[in-house]
Order: sequence, then C-alpha cells, then structure tokens
Amino acid sequence: MADLMRWGTREPSRFQSDVDSFLNNFLTLASPEGLTHQTWPKADIYEDQEGLRLNFEVPGLDPSNVKVQVNENVLSVSGERKLENEERKGNYRRIERSYGAFERSFSLPQNVDTEKVQAAYKNGMLNVFIPRSEKAKPRSVQVKIDTK
Repeated sequence: MADLMRWGTREPSRFQSDVDSFLNNFLTLASPEGLTHQTWPKADIYEDQEGLRLNFEVPGLDPSNVKVQVNENVLSVSGERKLENEERKGNYRRIERSYGAFERSFSLPQNVDTEKVQAAYKNGMLNVFIPRSEKAKPRSVQVKIDTK
C-alpha cells in the first residue's frame, strides 16, 4: 500500500507560489525581449563584522548615470545603460545585454550606519559599503579574576 502525503495548511499555497514563480520566469525568458526584462544588475551581498557590502556588475555604465541613496533604512541603486551596439542581419536583431533604466532597493538592518554609506565604481563594478554602527560592532571585555 502506498504511503499518503499529508498536506498542511501552508504547503498548497507554497506550491502555488512556486508554480507561479516558475511560470513567470519561463514566460519572461520565452518572450523576444526576455533577456532585457530580467532583474539587473544582479547583486552580491556580503556581511562581515565591519558591515554590509553590495557588489553590482554594471560594465559599460557611465558612473555619472548611477545614483546610490538611502532613505528610511532602504538602500536604492538606480541608473541607466543606453543601447549603443546592436547586431543586425536582415530582419534579425540580437541583444543579449540588459539595457535601459534600472532601480534596485534593499531593506537594511537596523545595526548599520546609513550616514556613512560609501560607493565606488571601478572596472565595471559598483561597490557599496554600509558600515555597522559602533553600537553593533562586536566588543571584547576583559574579565577580571578574583583570586581571594
């Protein structure tokens, strides 16, 4: 006799969410403009004892067209890459790089100092650093041992 799987109240909605996400991604990639409608630039986010580091790969972007701002503990990175090169062959048009305006927003944890955000652009990489607040940084305390 086969074992039956029991569904809780969360599993069907989670399954439906997974199916919706899969179909949305599939339909986006299947469209002629699918490659240009993906979320970009992708972000690598690292956290260490000093703070948060967000790295964005944005080759060919003019740094003067990039805006980094923090408002109410939300980091927003926006900019625009204009379409300059395209390959034409008859009626065929091929564009694989993402282009156009973009904006990415990230909710920041409470333990960072949003007044000291730093951003640098080098070799096609936008690097954003948000330091931890002094209160949130780990501290060592010397323990005194009483030998009495």
